[in-house]
Amino acid sequence: MLSPNDRIAILLHQGTQSSRGKTGLSLLRYSALPIVAVIDQDCAGGELASLTGIQRSVPIVASVAAALAYQPTALAIGLAPSGGALPQPWQQEVQQAVAAGLSVVNGLHTPMSEDPALTALLHDQAWIWDVRREPAGLTVGSAQARLLSCLRVLTVGTDMSIGKMSTSLELHRAARARGLKSRFLATGQTGLMLGEDGVPLDAVRIDFAAGAVEQLVMRYGSDYDILQIEGQGSLVNPASTATLPLLRGSQPTHLILVHRAGQTQIQSFPHITIPPLPQVIELYETVAAAGGAFAAAKITAIALNTHHLSQVAARQSIAAVEQETHLPCTDPIRFGAEPLLEAILAAPSARL
Repeated sequence: MLSPNDRIAILLHQGTQSSRGKTGLSLLRYSALPIVAVIDQDCAGGELASLTGIQRSVPIVASVAAALAYQPTALAIGLAPSGGALPQPWQQEVQQAVAAGLSVVNGLHTPMSEDPALTALLHDQAWIWDVRREPAGLTVGSAQARLLSCLRVLTVGTDMSIGKMSTSLELHRAARARGLKSRFLATGQTGLMLGEDGVPLDAVRIDFAAGAVEQLVMRYGSDYDILQIEGQGSLVNPASTATLPLLRGSQPTHLILVHRAGQTQIQSFPHITIPPLPQVIELYETVAAAGGAFAAAKITAIALNTHHLSQVAARQSIAAVEQETHLPCTDPIRFGAEPLLEAILAAPSARL
């Protein structure tokens, strides 16, 4: 529902420097729309580039009231708070934005378009877009995507929130720079908020999840050389249910494993240890093939999240992962996704 004429303010309280702000930070990194203000009371007055490493000049202000000076037309909820709903003080800020005539882009599980306190304040031409809505017309999966001739690259992970979407977007950029017809397919709220076509997978009933992914892949598979399918969740995380329908629905030809350098436990469940990467690779390849029921899909390369490391330590971690897995490895945000793309195109199933 966003248009090229919109000017975005991002609600990012306590998220500019934490994982809870991954939606807002991804918008700052990848959105082509003008972002005129970041709202974070903890970082107000700071420089975005020095705080996040994102090379975009956007003022950081303390409140929605302060952001109005930059004439936004829409407020994007850039946060993922625990429980899926905003704390009361931040809900009041959303009300202030709507009362001032702004539209709202809401990626939270809790819908806002049904909130009478907000709808009563909506001005003419303003709207509230709840991104996490199940699409109409879904069916169960049937493994049709395996019949497509295009490459289908799915990012998978050792945990949630480690960079699967960013890796897919960076691969998309690299593929287009190479002259390939590439398409990024969103499967979460952030990708959809970036204006990409896709499905909010965690809003889809489980019986239709694989079918929703399949429907999306079939919509574009005949028109592109390579589809970059945004991964979700992790087979290793006990709270995740999205990875299996992604594997089933997309019938990938290639998998890219995303891992945070040095992470040994699931972030939300530290009592669960992440297996060694070679074992994680074997797990994903085994599940993808389902004992031979589906075509084999190999982990082609490793995308390593080194955001928390120095440049030297990042290079050392990449080299260590390459030695451990015998696969190409890089941090696609820090060093570019070309090594990942080279590995994909050099794989036996790549015929571009």
